[in-house]
Amino acid sequence: MRLLLSFFLFAQVFSVISPVAKPTQGSPQYASNAALCLPGVYRIDPQDCVPLGPSSYLTQLAAEGITLPLLSLPSQPIDASLAELPYSYARLGDSPTKVYASLQDAMTGKNEVRIIEAGGLRYVSYINITETTSGRFFELTDGTWVSVSSRVSIPHSYPGGVLFSRTPEHAFGWILPFASSVETKQTPGYDLQDYTGHFVNQYAIVQVFSTQMVNNEEWDLIAPAEWVEGRYIGMVTPNTTPPQGVENGRWIEVNLFEQILAVYDQSKLIYAALIASGQDPFFTKPGLFQIDRKLESTTMSGSFTANHSDFYYLEDVPWTMYYDHARALHGAYWRTAFGYPQSHGCINLSPADAHWLFDWAKVGDWVYVWDPSGNTPTDPSYYGDGGA
Repeated sequence: MRLLLSFFLFAQVFSVISPVAKPTQGSPQYASNAALCLPGVYRIDPQDCVPLGPSSYLTQLAAEGITLPLLSLPSQPIDASLAELPYSYARLGDSPTKVYASLQDAMTGKNEVRIIEAGGLRYVSYINITETTSGRFFELTDGTWVSVSSRVSIPHSYPGGVLFSRTPEHAFGWILPFASSVETKQTPGYDLQDYTGHFVNQYAIVQVFSTQMVNNEEWDLIAPAEWVEGRYIGMVTPNTTPPQGVENGRWIEVNLFEQILAVYDQSKLIYAALIASGQDPFFTKPGLFQIDRKLESTTMSGSFTANHSDFYYLEDVPWTMYYDHARALHGAYWRTAFGYPQSHGCINLSPADAHWLFDWAKVGDWVYVWDPSGNTPTDPSYYGDGGA
């Protein structure tokens, strides 16, 4: 039995190191008695050993940008307390809302002091709630009273951006919230149904080691033999070269195609987050800008259609930094998801991301907005002042 086992093992090893088919033209040819190379990456023929077995696998991974052991991103989450908002918010219904000077006036529905125009995106900040026989009424921060649709519970499914101790070596990104999770594939493309059974949850951060185009679709390698279609990842590709015109080593990059924001300080990536930029036709204007105003909070309202069907009214928008007329970087407490266009032209951030960015940025810092896909209009005449 031992003799048979020894012969079997020798046959298995011999089959690995011996050619089993005629080599193709240009392929290395190895003697049948050549020794296997020690496990390692061999980009060129080592001549004195056969780079097969583990070496072949490691070399293949290296060609895809992966070296073992896999190193984690040099990142950490931001302080969770940055997500705490200084205001409480309530959502108005779609119909015009009357605002009253006193609770008594609100209960009787008389003597309104103003009317908030109808619209689908309207929020107020309040300091008090009172239950009465006439219903529930909210006292706003200016002392006036309204009846509202519902209070707002700030969503926390997206945990916010991450800080970096050094610039990552690889691209990385978030799994976007198009589904609760995404199943990886062993190979890029949909031609083979070789799913791995491994699901990556939405908003999980993954490294991207390699990218391939298959049938005009981008596929990203996030681990050995694990591919995800590129549209499911909001990807950051670190680029520490300042945009033309930035000379102080500090800038905020906004990538409209990937829906990400990256912060560079002294030409090092220090922070990254998902955003929600302007949706068609209210695109976020590309270009190089400078922050000109910082406001702890501000009220935003406006409309861009003739019938005012898109009217919005948003009280106490937190941590707002204007950089291009009415376009700003700001917290968006009304957003339930990030990673795809949704705004009227501003760059919407989670409250935590907006707070961190507000603390870091200075008036005069650069904001570089671009779209590598070329889908966003670049003609300045297309754009007005912008909005929330």
